[in-house]
Amino acid sequence: MKIDFTGKLVLVTGSTSGIGFAAASGFLSAGANVVINGRSAASVEDALARLRQRNAGVPSANVQGFVGDLGKPDACDRLIAQHPAFDVVVNNIGVYGPQDFFDIPDDEWERFFQTNVMSGVRVARAYARAMAEKGWGRIVFVSSESALNIPADMIHYGFTKTAQLAISRGLAKRLAGTGVTVNAVLPGPTLSEGVAAMLQSGDVHPGSSVEKLAVDFIAENRPTSIIQRASTVEEVANMIVYVSSEQASATMGAALRVDGGVVDTIA
Repeated sequence: MKIDFTGKLVLVTGSTSGIGFAAASGFLSAGANVVINGRSAASVEDALARLRQRNAGVPSANVQGFVGDLGKPDACDRLIAQHPAFDVVVNNIGVYGPQDFFDIPDDEWERFFQTNVMSGVRVARAYARAMAEKGWGRIVFVSSESALNIPADMIHYGFTKTAQLAISRGLAKRLAGTGVTVNAVLPGPTLSEGVAAMLQSGDVHPGSSVEKLAVDFIAENRPTSIIQRASTVEEVANMIVYVSSEQASATMGAALRVDGGVVDTIA
């Protein structure tokens, strides 16, 4: 199977590092034109340079950057004005972090909701209609296994990831028969830069490798993991790229787990 995005324009939100960066790189290597997104000009420029270097051997690949916090409506408006159409939209932007339920103020719930949920709502609402009129398009929400296994120390995060599943499934039904697919990808513990930093900040045995810290974290906090390690960002990106491809045309309204078997169900 050869996945080819030549001539397709792809948006990956929250893509200056982690899963988003790996997905952008995967799309570029398959010939797509990609728009990446980050909150600061410095992070976007750095990511652009790394992507161009990594994909220098792909002559048809082209990557641009958009600077803006898509958790805020005005940034979404600027994005839509600069880029009126996309063939593929990957709603990856998100915030996370452990915090006890009794210590989470209203404004933090609102920040998580606006960033993790409403950013994807606004972007999908802006681009899905034109995709449907053209008869082809892909919308992907990057959710989490935490949508199903709500973490006790990140209830506000789990809530937003469950909301993404509801939106993804409902929008898939709304776009039935149009040639536009809508799906969610659910990573499990993934060794992104942000997760690595979080693990290292809590390391009680300085000098441990980040991989060892991840294995210990999973053993303690995600004991149902079957692979018993963290996924790589590339492993998650592979699913995002596949479900966005022509080959995935019969995959619709799905919640696709890349969780290493953490969710203990066969369904």
